[in-house]
Amino acid sequence: MAVAPLRCKCDRRGYNGTVFEQAVMVREHRMNPDRIRVIGEGAERTGPVVCWMSRDQRTVDNWALLHAQELALARQVPLAVAFCLVPAFLGATIRHYGFMLKGLREVEASLAAKGIPFFLFRGEPAEEIGRFALECGASAVVTDFDPLRIKRQWKAEVVARGICPLVEVDAHNIVPCWIASPKAEFGAYTIRPKIHRLLPRFLEPFPTLQPHPFSWPSAAPAVAWDVVLAGLSVDRSVPEVAWIEPGERAARRALDEFVAERLAAYPERRNDPAAAGQSGLSPHLHFGHLAPQRVALAVLAADVPPEARDAFLEELVVRRELSDNFCLHNPDYDRVAGVPAWARQTLDSHRDDPRPYRYSREALERGETHDPLWNGAQREMVLRGKMHGYLRMYWAKKILEWTGSPEEAMEIAIVLNDRYELDGRDPNGYAGIAWSIGGVHDRAWGERPVFGKVRYMSYGGCARKFDIEAYLRAVDRPVIPRSF
Repeated sequence: MAVAPLRCKCDRRGYNGTVFEQAVMVREHRMNPDRIRVIGEGAERTGPVVCWMSRDQRTVDNWALLHAQELALARQVPLAVAFCLVPAFLGATIRHYGFMLKGLREVEASLAAKGIPFFLFRGEPAEEIGRFALECGASAVVTDFDPLRIKRQWKAEVVARGICPLVEVDAHNIVPCWIASPKAEFGAYTIRPKIHRLLPRFLEPFPTLQPHPFSWPSAAPAVAWDVVLAGLSVDRSVPEVAWIEPGERAARRALDEFVAERLAAYPERRNDPAAAGQSGLSPHLHFGHLAPQRVALAVLAADVPPEARDAFLEELVVRRELSDNFCLHNPDYDRVAGVPAWARQTLDSHRDDPRPYRYSREALERGETHDPLWNGAQREMVLRGKMHGYLRMYWAKKILEWTGSPEEAMEIAIVLNDRYELDGRDPNGYAGIAWSIGGVHDRAWGERPVFGKVRYMSYGGCARKFDIEAYLRAVDRPVIPRSF
């Protein structure tokens, strides 16, 4: 599927800037086959192609869906998209399911406009996707990449059924995770040059999903979305939020707003929780409403200082893909056993250090500590489902300081993060907590009580960086719901 050459403001600057700009300049405008890998063989069939959508819940800029259509067109067969709704997924609440299902409703409508049916299943993915592939006589199932343990287990179970080939496409990372590095990286400084070298191969414009000319033999049953949402047996004590609109169209509007209004000042304002300087895109990126590669292309096209582009792209590309690398190659990404040996040793040597304050999970969840900044950050997460990234590091480190062991701290941090944050249950969250509590992707610092040589953060240090009172006032300001 050919596309027109990328036209953007960075074209007119002659691409004399960053490695990201140079990558866009030299890349051929077609999908790189290295994004694709067959992870399971199966019976040879001549039926339709099924795109098993999971991590990347969008119809635009979706390499997995584009490859599924490419296969279906080459074989002249129908194409369908299937999604399996898993109740009680890793502690998700109605806040997360509501956001996700509203986005999937938009996916269903967008696919229908292209002549591609959408099937929603509920239950165990291996059973439901396997059954569907068998019943429709699928010649291939194409799915998106996810490094989380449970997602990889689902795929292994589908492969074990041997129904048809299972193809995996990394539609989330610019450089496919298994291409970027074959091992767990020590930190950003080790993965950065590898990603930069590979960008010219992968930082490419997206083709467009085409109307599909080969019809599915029967109409997919229309999804009664309100009924599905109302009938879910999930935790409803954490309510949905109104400040952010789900779905790929809303995600693109949020991207455009960030690029136009806040990107230029990103380096100066990103670490100030009172300044509203971050992108706010993490919920959309987590649910796959927005492709990180689309974000990168939009940032490269923006007429902003080069240092603003570089600072944001470092976070979007290098740091985010480092988190996927961590979860892919470290089976203990959510346990203290997965932190570096030096950190385990230093934390062990300080296990019995006195803690000036000790709080239970319940007290922490209610935000009832002596620290007004920590309480405000917890309150922001509970009320809005989004905590500022700089404060999330402080938040997790204080849990280590105020609980009985690194294991308890990590467990509480993950439970609270995944329960309240819209972008919970994500490699970024697991890597961030492991960095904060266990020194992952960091180095040893000066030794101190409780933390040992793990990096320390303090209230005083935060006070020197930003206006804490201004942040707390912003947290308690009423949220004006968007008109959806």
